Amino acid sequence: MKRARAALVAVCALLLGSCGPSGPKLPRLDAGAVVLAFGDSLTHGTGASREESYPVVLGRLISRKVVAAGVPGETSEQGLRRLPGILEEVRPQLLILCHGGNDFLQRTGEEAAAKNVREMIRLAQEQGIAVLLIATPKPGFGTSKVGFYEEIGKELAVPVEADVLADVLGSNKLKSDLVHPNAEGYARIARAVAKLLAKAGAV
Repeated sequence: MKRARAALVAVCALLLGSCGPSGPKLPRLDAGAVVLAFGDSLTHGTGASREESYPVVLGRLISRKVVAAGVPGETSEQGLRRLPGILEEVRPQLLILCHGGNDFLQRTGEEAAAKNVREMIRLAQEQGIAVLLIATPKPGFGTSKVGFYEEIGKELAVPVEADVLADVLGSNKLKSDLVHPNAEGYARIARAVAKLLAKAGAV
């Protein structure tokens, strides 16, 4: 019965998220909802204090509990292995997924990263958990966007914040080092995610 209800919720979320002029939609977050921010060092908040990390700032902006589950250095393959246990422990209503940066740094290829990100989203949706995806750009001289994030967003009816990380990591004023934001950079990420959550109807 519980499995059937989760499957029904996932189907409803996909129907709500059918792409239209305003983009995919999300179920509205309950006042007591738990949001899981899952990813690597960008989610952990490397380069700033914990209170300045984007999940903590986001929690204040949307007045919801945001659990930060970022592991510095983690690849998308490692994240895919870790995610099931975190979902079981936290039981979030919404997953904010930000993964792939370390795959690009290690030059393991976009195809594997795309497959792992897609599987993480499906894993959450199968449990009736809504998903928002943050696109990670490739590092280098400036930053370059990676197209598969928006492709996956359309395929799985998931809202995608495709611009903010490229903007932040492309600005020396918003970085603490070559690949991590500073406090203002994380604040900009949090504001962009909060704006997309509002646009998608989650808050």
